[in-house]
Amino acid sequence: MPHYTPLIGTIVTALVAAFILGAAAHRLRISPIAGYLLAGVLIGPFTPGFVAHSGIATELAEIGVILLMFGVGLHFSLKDLLSVWWIAVPGAIVQIAVATTMGWGLSQWLGWPLMAGIVFGLALSVASTVVLLRALEARALVQTERGRIAVGWLIVEDLVMVLALVLLPVVAAAVDPAKAAAPGAIVTAILMTLLKVTGFVTLMLVVGRRAIPWALHWVVHTGSRELFRLAVLAIALGVAFGAALAFDVSFALGAFFAGMILGETPLSRRAAQETLPLRDAFAVLFFVSVGMLFDPKVVVEQPGPLLGTIAIIVIGKSAAAFAIVRAFGHPNRTAATIAASLAQIGEFSFILAGIGTNLGILPDAGRDLILAGAILSIMVNPFLFGAVAGRGDEPSVNAARESEREQARKDHVVLVGAGRVGRLVAEGLRDAGRAFVVIEDQADTARVAAAHGWSVVLGNALDPNVLRDAGVGEATKLLIAIPGGFEAGAIVQHARRLNAGLYILSRAHSAEEVSYLERHGVDQVVLGEEELAHTMLRRAEERRAQEA
Repeated sequence: MPHYTPLIGTIVTALVAAFILGAAAHRLRISPIAGYLLAGVLIGPFTPGFVAHSGIATELAEIGVILLMFGVGLHFSLKDLLSVWWIAVPGAIVQIAVATTMGWGLSQWLGWPLMAGIVFGLALSVASTVVLLRALEARALVQTERGRIAVGWLIVEDLVMVLALVLLPVVAAAVDPAKAAAPGAIVTAILMTLLKVTGFVTLMLVVGRRAIPWALHWVVHTGSRELFRLAVLAIALGVAFGAALAFDVSFALGAFFAGMILGETPLSRRAAQETLPLRDAFAVLFFVSVGMLFDPKVVVEQPGPLLGTIAIIVIGKSAAAFAIVRAFGHPNRTAATIAASLAQIGEFSFILAGIGTNLGILPDAGRDLILAGAILSIMVNPFLFGAVAGRGDEPSVNAARESEREQARKDHVVLVGAGRVGRLVAEGLRDAGRAFVVIEDQADTARVAAAHGWSVVLGNALDPNVLRDAGVGEATKLLIAIPGGFEAGAIVQHARRLNAGLYILSRAHSAEEVSYLERHGVDQVVLGEEELAHTMLRRAEERRAQEA
């Protein structure tokens, strides 16, 4: 009996190829997304060798879209958007209009219909949130004014694209010449769709806002991590499927609202952590499936249109964003950062291209140009962003306080992680009067830590630049409070290169992690279970002595 099946073959080859090319992209300091897309090209029907099952890949990609949109909603911050709405809302809308117009102009030169040009232009107008956030985090820019404007700008773009995903099928059906729809029928169809969307949104805000948190809190009190993880996935997939079934809206919109409502609860961080591995895996499959649709011949057969597409992505819409930001009175550096952050396209572009092709609006050549533009722009963007953005070293609003903190970053303690353990450690350091700097890679956790008055560096401690920003070279101690013991080992290696005499203390969850960390230069390792057992035994003995 053969063990090979199309499903297993597609999943295995997609993940293996994505890992190899994603790792290569990371090594070259390119976003791994470019590697995932190239992996899809490698196992797709347009290149020699093994060809994965395109139908199965498409089905898996749908789950990837749902989980991607759920993640976007989970991290959607209305507060962040409102803080920069005065520039993000008009700026993003004008930039989308300019980029869409440029895309439409290119499509007219190629002889495409009106709707094809609009979809093509929309796909070129929206940047990848994943690529942007990774670029900002790598340069400690998320909490700067430039970073907040860029993130707010992308949030507005995402919201516009969510609306476009909802309306595109309706508009496509209404303008189909075969159906000969009258203008009144087009307006009626759009109004009916908006009515359905309004009904779904109302239901989610009135019922979902109460039912979803209640259900999750009930699951939390069962004490089962397995049930909690299952509950989060059931909410994401169930709401998306129910929205499509009952309200005839897209999976993407349903998943986005499920994530947005869940993101308002205190359990949002845990929900994100529990579903992250599965979300990442299906997101990878989504990018691979997109790459499978790409025909590399477009590079040779359509060099002119491809150069035009890349010019719109990297130069056209970036120039528009630069001019918009400058018009609002911001300096060249801020305008250049926003412009560079938009010089790429990603997730929504792929979703739009897929829907446009499935509806028969966008020709295959348009989809190939979008995919080629995405791959090339994602490869170029890190170098472009690094050249113009720099690092997050602009003066703070409270310059005096920041100056005091910089002075305190000598003979201080660097704490990696501000989660449950890290927060307690930070409170102890504060109570003891010790100067310390916290490194945290989760924006919401970093925001809470900063609200406590702690000095915080937002970024991943695996990045030597982040360690430098935290002053590891001048520190006396490094306390690693993150749960990943093997990740901590890599942090230790980078920290030792910056400060060979640093005292390093880390936590671990197993004897293997203890051995690994000690081999990599950690001075002392705290095994959580062991310390807990010692404390329980000591308190039991103290109680026994009191009773004697």
